[in-house]
Amino acid sequence: MMQQLAHDFRDESEALFALLARQDIAVLDRPTLFKGWTPCDAISHLHAWNIAADMALSAPADFVLHRERVIAHVASGGRLLEFDLKLLGGLRGRELLETWRAFYTAMSERFAVVEPKLRLQWVGPEMSARSSITARLMETWAHAQAIYDLLGVARTDTDRIRNVAQIGVNTFGWSFINRGLPVPAAAPHVRLEAPSGAIWEWNSPESTDRISGLASEFCQVVTQVRNVADTQLEVSGDTAQRWMSIAQCFAGGPEDPPAPGTRRTAQTRQA
Repeated sequence: MMQQLAHDFRDESEALFALLARQDIAVLDRPTLFKGWTPCDAISHLHAWNIAADMALSAPADFVLHRERVIAHVASGGRLLEFDLKLLGGLRGRELLETWRAFYTAMSERFAVVEPKLRLQWVGPEMSARSSITARLMETWAHAQAIYDLLGVARTDTDRIRNVAQIGVNTFGWSFINRGLPVPAAAPHVRLEAPSGAIWEWNSPESTDRISGLASEFCQVVTQVRNVADTQLEVSGDTAQRWMSIAQCFAGGPEDPPAPGTRRTAQTRQA
């Protein structure tokens, strides 16, 4: 299990690296529709938190100190991206891409051989090694979408996004708790079509609350890279509709999804 998860993380990172490696260097400094972050900003953030996740695995005492510095920076009003950029010492451009790639490749092999249930410290609650590497895959996939959108490339997903969909389903309750809202008694039935055409299902098929459609679009909604109104997901039932309006599969304070029509692929072309 861990070997497959770790290699899924590596392969998702490789897909993003391959996309960026064939672009003109100037693209790396163009703002995306995600907070105006550039591709360099996104890669810096991914690399910085890959380093943190790897530190939690390989040097837990060092990670605790690192976490304290992160918390102090944010508490003083600093932006997380500022911390990431400072950590990397201004690394940018092609050198950043190659450094990020070398690190995630080695990191994936370290995670591939650990016990899946091994508990690791994190900025929020501790998590299992399995959850840690899956979260790194999810964040890589999510931030990559802003870059695909900027470049006007129609993304071709693979079935490794099941990992992202699983986190989305698992964080049903969290999406409500994070906003101080009561968690509905039962989660909606989720039925998704995988990129391969396979059907993935979660929760009771007897539920009157239902979400169905493409797995890619479900993943876009739970990672907040698309508003549900900009997808063709079929959402029925009050609980399902409320969930999709606030779904958040990542840690941190509550964040609102993008407004309808504000996150899109520019002048779509095929990858």
